Parts: sequence; C-alpha cells; structure tokens
Amino acid sequence: MFIPLHDAVELKYIRVQYVTISIIAINVLIWLFTNFSAPEVAEHASLGLGFIPAVIFNYATLDPSLVIVPDDLTFVTYAFLHIDFWHLASNMLFLWVFGDNVEDALGHVKFLAFYLICAAAGAALHGFVASSSEGPLIGASGAISGVVAAYFLLHPRVRVWVLVLFRIPLPLPAFIPLALWIVQQFAMLALDLDGMVSWGAHVGGIIAGAILVLFMRRKGVPLFDRNIVTPKAVELKPDVPRIAAATE
Repeated sequence: MFIPLHDAVELKYIRVQYVTISIIAINVLIWLFTNFSAPEVAEHASLGLGFIPAVIFNYATLDPSLVIVPDDLTFVTYAFLHIDFWHLASNMLFLWVFGDNVEDALGHVKFLAFYLICAAAGAALHGFVASSSEGPLIGASGAISGVVAAYFLLHPRVRVWVLVLFRIPLPLPAFIPLALWIVQQFAMLALDLDGMVSWGAHVGGIIAGAILVLFMRRKGVPLFDRNIVTPKAVELKPDVPRIAAATE
C-alpha cells in the first residue's frame, strides 16, 4: 500500500537510536550469513530459530539435529530471520523510519524490551490462529508492527513522506497511511486465512505495541502529538525597535 521514506520528528531524549541501529545491523548480518552460506544453512536456521506452532503446541516434534535454541526462545529468535532481500529491506525500512522516535519516547532499555515483547506477541497470535502449522514463521514484521502502532499513538499528526503505490512520493499526516495500514492487517487476518503472510503476527504485534506504549513511555511523554509547540516569539535585543516584532 505504501512505503515510508522519512519523517520530521526530532529526537528529544536520546542522541542516537542505538537500539534501533543495533537491531537493524543484527538482522542484516544474520541475513548475509544465512543467504551467502550453503543453502542448507538458511533452511537449518529457519527450522531451528523460526517459530513453529505445531512444535510449540506439541502437534509435531522437531528433529533434535535441527534444534538450535529451546522452543520458548523461538518466540523471539524468529524475528531476526528473513526470507529474502526484499523481506529484510521492507522490514528494516519501517524500523528505520519509525523506530528511532519510539526508542526516544521509551528509552533504550525499555525499547529493546518493547521490541522483543511485540515480537513474542506476534508469534503468540500467529500460533493461536495456526496452531497446527508446521511451517516456520520468520521475519521482524510482528515486532515492527508494534513499533508502527506505538508511533501511530505518539505522533499521528507528524507529516511522513511515503511512497504511495510504490511510485508516488507524498508528505502525509502519519495517521492517514498508518491507520490504513493497521486496518489492512486486521482485515487481511479475517480474509486471507491461507495466505503466505502471517497477518496474525502483524495483528499480535499491533495490539501489544498499542498497549505497551501506554505504560512504557517516559514520564511526561504525551500521546497524539499534544506536545507540538508553536514557535516562540522572537526575543528582541534592547537596541531593536519594538515595531520590528510585528514585521517579522
């Protein structure tokens, strides 16, 4: 529907979005390793680190030779794997555009916890919707859906440059593309039950992100851009005639 390109929200509490950058770097490094190694490496990683509902709910058992981490950790590890470059690039672009401001609102440590909880919530709802599925769920979409939901509640009025229909760049208030995107995820969860995209993971992340930001944001950080401040009047120097204030 749209691709985010850039927003105009400045960081207020942190200098650099260290966690956002680190998550992007880790995702890229893992993708490079798994995709430029032998083909069986990517398959082993998907099965050993991906979230497999049938294994979690004991409908199936993973071959012990494929196990990399305990089953419970796959609620999070799946979010650091991606199928191909475009899967990785789209997720990391969303995280780059929206993650820094959510990290700013929460703080570094809370944002990391927020991200991982949203990933786990996405896996949980995916598992609830497709509990007998033996296919591994991979991708950061669940976690990033939580980031999008938090940004929507924090900065709905900020203008975001988006690429509409993959070709038309437009500056839109964030609530327009983000609300449409969120509604689409819920609609597709109801309509596209057999698709290749895990809409359940997206919706799980959205719900978790919307709830968590209410409690995890810094004290004093408002919702819905209520902290937008109009520019202050120009402070006049003693030797500047007062009439100048009316003309500036």
